Amino acid sequence: MAARHCENSSGQHHCTHASQPLEISYMLVLIMLGKVFLDFFMLQIKPRPVKVSFMGCFCVSVALLDFTLLLSMCFIFCFEDFALWGVRFTEYHICLFTQISSLTYGILPYPVYLVAALDYYTTVSQTSQLPTTARKLLYGFAVVVIWISGFFCTLQVPAVSEELEMQNRVSPSQCPLSGSWQSSSVSWAMVLLLGTALVACWREVTTMLLSARLLSFSSQPALMFPYVPNNNNTCFRWQLLSRLLLCFLGTWAPFVVLQVVVLLLGVQIPAYVEMNVPWLCFINSFLLAAAYWCRCHDVELTEEGWCTDPFVSWKFCFMPFNNESTKPADKPGTVIVIC
Repeated sequence: MAARHCENSSGQHHCTHASQPLEISYMLVLIMLGKVFLDFFMLQIKPRPVKVSFMGCFCVSVALLDFTLLLSMCFIFCFEDFALWGVRFTEYHICLFTQISSLTYGILPYPVYLVAALDYYTTVSQTSQLPTTARKLLYGFAVVVIWISGFFCTLQVPAVSEELEMQNRVSPSQCPLSGSWQSSSVSWAMVLLLGTALVACWREVTTMLLSARLLSFSSQPALMFPYVPNNNNTCFRWQLLSRLLLCFLGTWAPFVVLQVVVLLLGVQIPAYVEMNVPWLCFINSFLLAAAYWCRCHDVELTEEGWCTDPFVSWKFCFMPFNNESTKPADKPGTVIVIC
């Protein structure tokens, strides 16, 4: 197409203009390919089996929808201009689909994180007795409702539709993509909460780090922390908070640093890129830690209860606390955290 434009008298100008959508489409396809690879990579490297949860189901749905979007973009990119079911698809639709997905992902963080937080708050104490099959159906139904609601809001709400039309009208050749103010606000809240928790229990964290010992446990590197049995409820909560922070930051410290850098620099990340499986796993660990701390006295030491998070071993934060009256817990006098 660009070569035909270059044959006329103003060829150079038209040639450059025609190549812009192709270059933009190429970049969007490459970005989506990298995101899909990262999504499925994170789903496959889980070090341990995971109990079914809402966030786990939503991560799978994000990976599948990203893969579907990638296939659609590749099909359009390869055939460039074709008709399907009475609709003519061109390079423009790659940008359009990306804009719609970006706007949809941008309005999902609040409902998704709220449902996940409620799910963990009601299940970490083992008070929820729903059968596994019923729980899977409930989570699947919630995921479908959230996605349908998100697409409906993107396509039907006047404010969002006007924003999409304005983006295409202002710069159709550059494919402007919006970020998510919900995701930014969640990032600020997480950074502030983590910073406040670190400042509040800095002494306990420092003491634990200075007294930690590196050893091998079940052929894996592990950190051994001494503990002091204490029946005081306030001391119990502060010691638990320091252990949760160490476990969380020991696994997700690079994500926390990256998050701080992005917020301080004011980098605008498109919503369809920002909503990915690694980020959701990071949020999943944060929400689990918050739920464990809020319901610490109701947490039961069962192997099934510790399989919700595939990357962080939270059970080592609770073993001495909940087993202080038993002989096996009193003898070692340590907390072992698998790295």
